[in-house]
Amino acid sequence: MGSQRTPREGWVEEGLRVLAESGVDAVRVEAIAKNLGVTKGGFYGYFADRAALLQTMLDTWERESVDEVLEQVQRLGGDVRSQAISAGELTFSNDRLLPIDLAIRSWARRDDTVAARLARLDGRRMDVLRATMSTFCDDPLEVEARSLMAFCVAIGEHYLATEHGGLPRAHVIARAAELLLSREPMGGPDLPQ
Repeated sequence: MGSQRTPREGWVEEGLRVLAESGVDAVRVEAIAKNLGVTKGGFYGYFADRAALLQTMLDTWERESVDEVLEQVQRLGGDVRSQAISAGELTFSNDRLLPIDLAIRSWARRDDTVAARLARLDGRRMDVLRATMSTFCDDPLEVEARSLMAFCVAIGEHYLATEHGGLPRAHVIARAAELLLSREPMGGPDLPQ
């Protein structure tokens, strides 16, 4: 009886785990094989090289963090506001997806191809926010501003190391979401002519 081969998904999953923990430079075939307790020979049955693994990791991240999140949000139902909140929670409060997303953002700062892909995915995420804001706001500038602020809160709160005057961080984030998704106009200057 021969030894069981590590499935393709095992290599991808371990690659994503290493990426999330240590960054893209740590995603090495030899290291992943060692982590999996196998030789690197099985890797080449699935991937031509490290670049092919990295591409597959990005494909997996895109599918899980956008396509599958949006499918799950639709299954959950609810109004567009609750769907937008659910999408954010499923992506940016998820113990699996959040560290991968943050690692890819770091990677994108050094790799134009990854940056372009991240921009496309973030555009899809912004489209969800724009659709949400457009249900109660008809000013294009306010829709875009609210969408941008909501996205900045979702991403940026993971990078900020600040106190909130004794208030629990979760309450502050929830209140920010309430304000951004409020049907009340935010006011401010009109779009420059």
